[in-house]
Amino acid sequence: SMEAQYNNLKNQVNPHFLFNSLNALTNLVYQDQDKAVKFIKQLSEVYRYVLASRDKEVVQLEEEIHFLFSYVFLQQIRFGDKLKISIELSDVKSMVAPMALQMLVENAIKHNEISEDHPLTIRVYNRDKKIIIENSLRRKAVLAEDSQGLGLENIKQRYEFLNKHKVEVIEAEGKFVVVIPMIEVV
Repeated sequence: SMEAQYNNLKNQVNPHFLFNSLNALTNLVYQDQDKAVKFIKQLSEVYRYVLASRDKEVVQLEEEIHFLFSYVFLQQIRFGDKLKISIELSDVKSMVAPMALQMLVENAIKHNEISEDHPLTIRVYNRDKKIIIENSLRRKAVLAEDSQGLGLENIKQRYEFLNKHKVEVIEAEGKFVVVIPMIEVV
């Protein structure tokens, strides 16, 4: 029963990611066809990782970081200087749930205002054997209808299966912070 629940949770990741990426591409096609072509090429690289990692419970953090950089590239084509992302995880040895970091960055983008007056700042770093994803908090006035709140809950539930430590969510002082426990490299 637990394994069936875990597999069901993992399977929620791929449709969530693909749906949001295709929405982003739809908007980009009308704005700039050259950027849309670059976006499609990078999206194919990103989705290659999605397919390669979909049957894995955990992946090396290094692989996840490489994937996250590809995903961030897609988003920076879309938002330019209005999106500022810092990834400070070099020389960290850990395992993570596939696509967990990407989903948290995606949630920050989906739920917060991103404008020239209010750029979104996201920082991904480690401290005390935990990975911290922190973003400035300026919620959108109206959230898109397609938002079902599955991303963060999915990550929390996947980590309950993978690790005895829980995912922490902290909202304070204009920041939204998610703390993911590192999973020991085996």
